Amino acid sequence: MLAVRLRYASLILTGLYAATLHAAPRVLAVDIDGIIHPVTVEILSRAIQQAKQENDSLLLVRLNTPGGLMDAMRQSIEEIVASPIPVVTYVTPSGARAASAGFFILESGDVAAMAPGTETGAAHPVVMGGEPDAVMKQKIENDAAAELRSITVKRGRNSVLAEKAIRESQSFTDKEALDNHLIDLVASNDQDLLDKLDGREISRLDGTRVVLHTRGATIDVYQQNLRQRIMSAISDPNIALVLLVLGALGIYIEFTSPGLIVPGIIGAIMALLGLSALSVLPINWLGAALLLLAFTLFILEAKFATHGILGAGGAFAMVLGAVMLINSPLPEMRIHLATAIALALPFSLITMLLLTLVVRARRNKVVTGTEGMLGEIGTVVTSLAPAGKVFVRGEYWDAVADTPVPTGGRIRVTGIDKLKLTVEALPPQNGAGK
Repeated sequence: MLAVRLRYASLILTGLYAATLHAAPRVLAVDIDGIIHPVTVEILSRAIQQAKQENDSLLLVRLNTPGGLMDAMRQSIEEIVASPIPVVTYVTPSGARAASAGFFILESGDVAAMAPGTETGAAHPVVMGGEPDAVMKQKIENDAAAELRSITVKRGRNSVLAEKAIRESQSFTDKEALDNHLIDLVASNDQDLLDKLDGREISRLDGTRVVLHTRGATIDVYQQNLRQRIMSAISDPNIALVLLVLGALGIYIEFTSPGLIVPGIIGAIMALLGLSALSVLPINWLGAALLLLAFTLFILEAKFATHGILGAGGAFAMVLGAVMLINSPLPEMRIHLATAIALALPFSLITMLLLTLVVRARRNKVVTGTEGMLGEIGTVVTSLAPAGKVFVRGEYWDAVADTPVPTGGRIRVTGIDKLKLTVEALPPQNGAGK
């Protein structure tokens, strides 16, 4: 009886093992679009962890990027190289590119592939925040070239030609990259790529050899969490500037109209999000100084009658400051002129309007409290000789006058001491009374 049970259990285990072997392989795909920045590193790291936990056959990194920050690029390469599962880097769709830092990430994959009609290369390192001297420039180039050689040699690719993408900023089409052994294959789409990868043996950097089984694999797409989606969205410097300016406006409204609360809270949140996005970008301090000058001119416009000259100067300074705020050779990392104008004009008009209202309110006569009683006109209820009762602003007050004032006479409040007014007599109105 025991033997029968053991045989039955063995058959079940064998069936489960066979089912596992014939189960469709799974592939996790993660998209790297736009600028490469610290959020890109986090997304790539989480995708690798998820692929490992789900026992996926490989991680497919789909690239479409103009480049980005060098530190983020290096960290991304470290994540790919240290990945416990094979990583395939793939420039897709047709018309996409993996330029500059994207070229490094493409070459770091266990398998590098491109879709027809894509391009890569142009990986000359550019220093943000200014042009370095000749010696420093050479050091940066040599460092980037050494890193790329290290990757391509270990991957068995053309390190000599790859280095020209750095030193000579060469770019390559998908056919040129394949013919010159910069990539391993060209595939028209994800499924075509997986079909071509099936049965391919790759050598990982740790020396292990892996045979890929990807035919008929199901592709799951990595889903970014809420934080990653928000940070990816605001990493665009144009959006970051919009958040910062609107946040500053909300905070200003709260300061000028205390108690509204909502503009202050929303403004603080938007300003912090904008600053966090700009903090990872290369700031040009001349642009920042121009923005401060713009705010100063808006304030001065409300205080001095310049017929809009200071306000126009503030709007112009704000446009220049916004355009110059980000110091980057990549158009995708700069603030567009249209964005700067669309922000500067409404912001300048709203700010000057609010400032004008505030200044006028401060210049107006106080109408509440002790100071609000000064100058008020009233009527004598009981004759002032020199003390008596007066009726001022709908209330009865004790009052004292320097000269006697008969009942019914008109007076003006000249001072107040606790609950007693000091008044002066006014001439009778329309000749009534003596």
